[in-house]
Amino acid sequence: MPNPFSRRIFLKSSISAACAAAAAPAWSGADPGATSKELMTPGLVWGMLPESLSIADRFKLAADAGFRTLEAYTTEDEKDAEEIKRAAEGNKIRITSVMNQAHWKYPLSSADPEVVKKSMDGMRTSLRNAKLWGADAVLLVPAVVNPQTRYQDAWTRSQKHIRELIPLAAELKVVIAVEEVWNKFLLSPLEFASYVDEFKSPWVKAYFDVGNVVLYGYPQDWIRTLGKRIVKVHLKDFKMGKGWDPITAQFVNHGEGDVDWAEIRKALGEIGYSGTVTAELEDGDLNYLTDVRKRIDKLVLGI
Repeated sequence: MPNPFSRRIFLKSSISAACAAAAAPAWSGADPGATSKELMTPGLVWGMLPESLSIADRFKLAADAGFRTLEAYTTEDEKDAEEIKRAAEGNKIRITSVMNQAHWKYPLSSADPEVVKKSMDGMRTSLRNAKLWGADAVLLVPAVVNPQTRYQDAWTRSQKHIRELIPLAAELKVVIAVEEVWNKFLLSPLEFASYVDEFKSPWVKAYFDVGNVVLYGYPQDWIRTLGKRIVKVHLKDFKMGKGWDPITAQFVNHGEGDVDWAEIRKALGEIGYSGTVTAELEDGDLNYLTDVRKRIDKLVLGI
């Protein structure tokens, strides 16, 4: 499966190129007196596990590195989906979310009905994957603004099609989690909040990526503005180039960039966030993945 982080890891490459309480079973039994950091769980995306390994060995590697949650990718093959389910259960790893794989190549904002159909089919598969694996959210990049797609059209078209998906999401009890990425769309926290609120549905929430907004904002501000709309969090750091040169800027490992992790931790606590905090970095071996988890423990959980 493709690693989406590889498409985003360097800005210079890019330039050149909650859900309802009942729908969150993993946290519904939590101690109401516990702090947010005690409820947050470090996770990693599927693409951080080397493709050279089998499905079972990839889950074992995640478990050996100390992770107990994982974000899987859309899987169309039913046998592979079942194998992923067995491997997750066998290694005591909970699949908490699914990263939809159809939204970049086939955006919901397209004017082409065939493109939209492929995008919708991908989301339906992702939602059903989530149900099979016990995940409570599917990550969706809602739209892509480009020379062919105006901003207003991206907003209107994507909302129309997402509304068509809400009945299935409600039936399966899986949240559609909209993420902000470098798609020239949802460029401020106020706009992101408004976009989510207009659905007036508990089945459409925000998937917030800490590193994606450093170029044009402050992650802690976005967290405080989005508040309870946030159902999932992606973790990566971002380092601006010398003199904040966007050409030499790049995504980096946690703690090596310009993200103020103390403020991130504080902001998540203020909004009472109690979900997964999922690393989205390059793949690597056991030592690397163990180090990533320890960085999350220190920088995000404060332990």
